Amino acid sequence: MISVAGYQIDLSDPVTQAIAGGVGVLVLILILLIMAVRAAGRSARMTEPLAHQIGALGQHVQHLSAGQEQLRGGLQTVSDTQANAQTQVIQTVEARLADVQQNMQDRLADNAMRSQRALTDMQERMKESLHGSSKQTTTSLTQLQERLAAIDKAQDNITKLSGDVLSLQDILSNKQTRGAFGEIQLRDIVSKALPSDSYAWQHTLSNGKRADCLIHLPNPPGPIVIDSKFPLEAYEALRAAETDWELKDAVAKMKTAVTKHIADISEKYIIEGETADGALMFLPSEAVYAELHANFPDIVRKGFDARVWIVSPTTCMATLNTMRAILKDARMREQAGAIRKTLKQLHRDVELVVERVGKLDTHFRQAQKDVHEISTAAERAGKRATRLDNFDFEELDTPDVKVLPLTRTEGSG
Repeated sequence: MISVAGYQIDLSDPVTQAIAGGVGVLVLILILLIMAVRAAGRSARMTEPLAHQIGALGQHVQHLSAGQEQLRGGLQTVSDTQANAQTQVIQTVEARLADVQQNMQDRLADNAMRSQRALTDMQERMKESLHGSSKQTTTSLTQLQERLAAIDKAQDNITKLSGDVLSLQDILSNKQTRGAFGEIQLRDIVSKALPSDSYAWQHTLSNGKRADCLIHLPNPPGPIVIDSKFPLEAYEALRAAETDWELKDAVAKMKTAVTKHIADISEKYIIEGETADGALMFLPSEAVYAELHANFPDIVRKGFDARVWIVSPTTCMATLNTMRAILKDARMREQAGAIRKTLKQLHRDVELVVERVGKLDTHFRQAQKDVHEISTAAERAGKRATRLDNFDFEELDTPDVKVLPLTRTEGSG
């Protein structure tokens, strides 16, 4: 028995038990409802973010659909732009190819004209050269024929000379004719070596002696006499000696004759204040000259002491050439003023030549530069032609053609 608010409840009563059971069931249902409501509230709170995410996902799907449409439009625009750009590139390349071909044709035509002119000039020069060679060949053949004719004539002269040897021996055996022969030989040598106004023949000196040849040299050394006579009999006896006694006798006669001749020349042709302090004894034979220097050196020294210089045809020519240099130097001193004036004019001519050579060198350098530039242009044109022949659009690098880049448009997500 339980007392509640003044009421007595009997727990053993079935009605009470039933009411208590109903109340308990009701309370249990209420509790379950409260729990269910709480669970539903928690579920609603848990599903609210998911709903928000699903809504955002729907919006993203809508944005993606719009971006896809814009991308499809951009791709179409890019495709159209690329097609237009490719068309423009092709048109530009075709135009440039036409210009390059025209330029190449013009340059090739110009080079062909220059080559033709150069070939024509070369042909003209070759014709002139061949003509000159033909003319020289004809001249050479003519000269050869003339020389052959001269050889035939010389052969005839040799035949005649073989018969004239005996006559020459007859001339040399005579003392007077031998002197004339030596003088003729001396005349020939002197006339070839010296100017005609620098010597005199058979000149009479102040002592009354007549010199075979007098060379007019300036002081010093002064005029010098050349004597062409020589005692050849002693030399012939020396050459003809067969025994020792004959040889000894010929040597003694040779020394006596030559010594006397040296003394005569020194006495007759060396005059103080009128001639040089020496004279020349001319030997018309190289053999006699060699014999004296080889076997009679004492006679040669006597000649030096007497200031009589023994010369042969060869050494006489060398001596006369030295005299010619002396005469030339004396005349140059006399003509010093005229020579200086001529040298001044020559110096001016040389300056003009140097100036003209400088101008000619400038022209040559300009021509060389032009040829080098032509060669460089031709090489460059050849390289361009090769590059155009192997043309590849992927290697195109033209600054005039602008290709639109593939960029992302604004608002495309």
